[in-house]
Amino acid sequence: MKKIIVTLLAVAMLLSACAALAEGTFRVGMECDYPPFNWTQVAADENAVPIDGGMGYAGGYDVEIAKRIAEALDKELVVVKIEWDGLIPALNSDMIDAVIAGMSPTAERKITVDFTDAYYNSDLVVVVRADSDYANAESLSDFANAKITAQLNTFHYTVLDQLEGINKMPAMETFPAMITALNSGAIDGYISERPGAVSAVAANAGLTFVTPGFVAFEEDTSIAVALKQGQPELIEQINGILAGIDTDARNALMDAAVLNQPVSAE
Repeated sequence: MKKIIVTLLAVAMLLSACAALAEGTFRVGMECDYPPFNWTQVAADENAVPIDGGMGYAGGYDVEIAKRIAEALDKELVVVKIEWDGLIPALNSDMIDAVIAGMSPTAERKITVDFTDAYYNSDLVVVVRADSDYANAESLSDFANAKITAQLNTFHYTVLDQLEGINKMPAMETFPAMITALNSGAIDGYISERPGAVSAVAANAGLTFVTPGFVAFEEDTSIAVALKQGQPELIEQINGILAGIDTDARNALMDAAVLNQPVSAE
């Protein structure tokens, strides 16, 4: 009898977990503000997806991955624009079915959500002004006295402690805000994933980035799809879809995202 009850409970949990996908849509949350992973654009094109609520169109690497997952699941992709801090709460409250937003599967996040296999791996850099004293930095010790920051509620901010003798500035909410602060001289640099840095430099001629040799775990520098806990079959499905996108294809998608990003996204 106990075995039957346990089985019924397991089935009920699975049905509940899959309910959000039962209506034929795959609702994906992202900032739409972190090129080349995701951005907002005004005009429609063949690559962009309408943002839910008439908030423009979403493009970028995350959108391309989301498209492929939705198609393979035979669902209609719906992109939902949500601030970074609201992504996991939105997932756990069933507002969205997944987070595909350049999110790293850190140990802290795994407490409240599950993750698929990684769909991109990167490394960490510091974005600085091209005419600054830090443009030629080669090591973690070359940033003494620099005013450096990182995005709020990301592991990037903890990495600041590896830079010796810096002025650790308050965390900022978005990458566009950090770019503005950097261009204005309010800060001397900020931490970024390499693709985000390439994107920022492509859109801002006065910026560059350096690689000082940060130490980071793979779980911090990889990005994966976040899902509400209790959906092992969906994780297995998405892992199978991601496995079908080989490294060359992923790199091609990222290169295209960097080239296609609108300048206004920064």
